[in-house]
Amino acid sequence: MMVTALFLLMLPTFASAAANLESDDFVGISFWLISMALMASTVFFLWETQGVTAKWKTSLVVSALVTFIAAVHYFYMRDVWVATQSTPTVYRYIDWLLTVPLLMIEFYLILRAIGVASAGIFWRLLIGTLVMLIPGYMSEAGYLNITVGFVIGMLGWFYILYEIFFGEAGKAAEANASPAVTYAYKAMRWIVTVGWAIYPIGYVLGYMTGTADQETLNIVYNLADLVNKIAFGLLIWYAATSESQSAAEKHA
Repeated sequence: MMVTALFLLMLPTFASAAANLESDDFVGISFWLISMALMASTVFFLWETQGVTAKWKTSLVVSALVTFIAAVHYFYMRDVWVATQSTPTVYRYIDWLLTVPLLMIEFYLILRAIGVASAGIFWRLLIGTLVMLIPGYMSEAGYLNITVGFVIGMLGWFYILYEIFFGEAGKAAEANASPAVTYAYKAMRWIVTVGWAIYPIGYVLGYMTGTADQETLNIVYNLADLVNKIAFGLLIWYAATSESQSAAEKHA
């Protein structure tokens, strides 16, 4: 029933875009591929909640929310691109303002699942994402100098990296996590380090130096979102299923 509801929600958008997408519009095709992958991931994460213990269900539901919210925005972004061949910046920032805080909360949730999370971790990661994102949007929308917005956004990103590598969150994961959670946590923070580096690089090339065209930037951003949202969720799924299987074996 849930899968059918998701499909019906998207059906009018499918028909609209299908009537306009050209076979040589590689940016539009990349929007289409990513939106389908995000929807498929949403169904997968929700389905997999049935096979994990109660304390991991919230993490998988949040992963599904991230991919579902992103999929809805990708449908809109795809239609804007196909109709106007322009960059749908406002949709990207609305998507990021919703999904990036949820991705950060995933660090808190996996630490809470192993009993070592504090409210301070939650609030520091949430504040870091807002400091990173809001100045970026204000700069691109013309309300803030682009260099000032870039510097403030980078400070927010560095604050997040400090917390997950060397702060309370990083120390808690190093000291208390099982091998499966440790593996997932380390991979997640490297996604935040390497995968998220694409966005400031794109900002510099696209808005500060003007050395990258919009087609290239959109394809790079789309591929980055594929890794930073779906792969991130799969790491949560790996930790959740591994921990749930270990718990089942202990009680067998």
